Amino acid sequence: MTQLQVFALIALFLYFVLILYAVTKERKNQNLLDYFFGGRKLPFWALSITFIASWWGAGSALATADLAYEDGLGAFWYYGVPVLLSTFLMIIGSKKIRRVGFLTQGEMMKARYNKNVSTVLSLLILVFMIFTAASQMVAIGEFFGTYMGLNYELAVLIGTAIVLGYSLFGGFRGVVLTDIIQFVFLSVSALVVFVVALNASGGFDAIQSVAEKKGLTNYMSFTDGASKYFSYVITFGCAWMIQANVWQRISATKSDTDARKMTVMSFFVYIPLYLMIVLTGMASLSLFDSMPKGGVVTTIVINYMHPILGAIVFVGITAAIMSTMDSLINTGAMTILLDLYKGDGSDKKKLSLSYLATLFVTLIALLIALKIRSILEISWIASDIITTGVFVPLMAAFLWRRGTAKGAIASMLVGFIYSFYNLMVSFSILPKPFYESQSVMQVVIGVLISFIVYVGVSFLTTSEYDKADKFISMTK
Repeated sequence: MTQLQVFALIALFLYFVLILYAVTKERKNQNLLDYFFGGRKLPFWALSITFIASWWGAGSALATADLAYEDGLGAFWYYGVPVLLSTFLMIIGSKKIRRVGFLTQGEMMKARYNKNVSTVLSLLILVFMIFTAASQMVAIGEFFGTYMGLNYELAVLIGTAIVLGYSLFGGFRGVVLTDIIQFVFLSVSALVVFVVALNASGGFDAIQSVAEKKGLTNYMSFTDGASKYFSYVITFGCAWMIQANVWQRISATKSDTDARKMTVMSFFVYIPLYLMIVLTGMASLSLFDSMPKGGVVTTIVINYMHPILGAIVFVGITAAIMSTMDSLINTGAMTILLDLYKGDGSDKKKLSLSYLATLFVTLIALLIALKIRSILEISWIASDIITTGVFVPLMAAFLWRRGTAKGAIASMLVGFIYSFYNLMVSFSILPKPFYESQSVMQVVIGVLISFIVYVGVSFLTTSEYDKADKFISMTK
């Protein structure tokens, strides 16, 4: 092992011990409200940090930097713009979500439509959570593999085992506490890598000069990435604004005022975080003639940092990935226990089942990560399912009183079939359609079909004004 790998291994061990100590010292969970919502007693700033950490994951720390190396400032549109768009919409809707009085999206849809709608929606959310958790496992496998010289499978198993170790018993309060610790490591690491990369590159003038020599005329243009990544803005933006783990954090706030404060704080913190990682990728253009095999962030750490400093950054990037993974696993388990599990029992029994649900979500995601080794591909699959299958009926539940349960069911099923068809096309099992795969057209068609089906079936079925008015009045 190299000196860097030795220090990184020691740092990872100390980090894991710190996380476990913090979780075990926390007050024990007494019921499901504790396990999945922290008893609704956590301060807004703590929930804001876990909100930020849940979205600042592998795509933010690794993939965005690699894209910025190739595309320049326009790469901010890949993750940064969708996150800011989603968070802005959450600022607008956070008070309504908190006021409605139900803890999960499944419970909300049961009150607005009926139990069947709740079940279908919860199943789609569960699929989304599992696939997105798998994308973080892919990231940690690739990162650990490059950094520690491990094979991919072993790296995935080690990283996932660490997350499972503290997520299993800590619950949501444990996730929030560890996310705060991870956020500190993440922020320091992102800043250190940015400063080192910018200093080694010679500054912005040197970056622009290298870009011009390579014929990258729009490298310093922010708007240049708009057209290239617009499909991601729509798909990721729509998917993330209805993401159950974000709504979980809104529901966990003490009041609707705290819900608004949480989302506003998150919005303004995201801007410098995403900008730093984009600029880090751009600075790498002066450091490497071509895209490094292990990615720009990892290669900067290995080639330009002292081993001790590199070990700290290693923990920071690990924290970024783990903070997203633990959030997704916890929300997936919440969906099983609160929305899909129909049995009764004592709080003690339900807590025991929550551990099993956490383990189940982790294992299924792990199998996917071992099979599909692409962060972008898995993220797209997950976002496509939630955008075409859930976005329309969930948003309409708050806005359109004529929408019916049958319209919602039809919309979700048609949306899921459409996304499943696109998945089969991507695996070359079915013939390609007239639109390009993973394009703006694909997303627009999916959402439009879902909308038309929802509206059409709702008008063809008996109105449910009493139930709709009662639900909508709760948001005011």
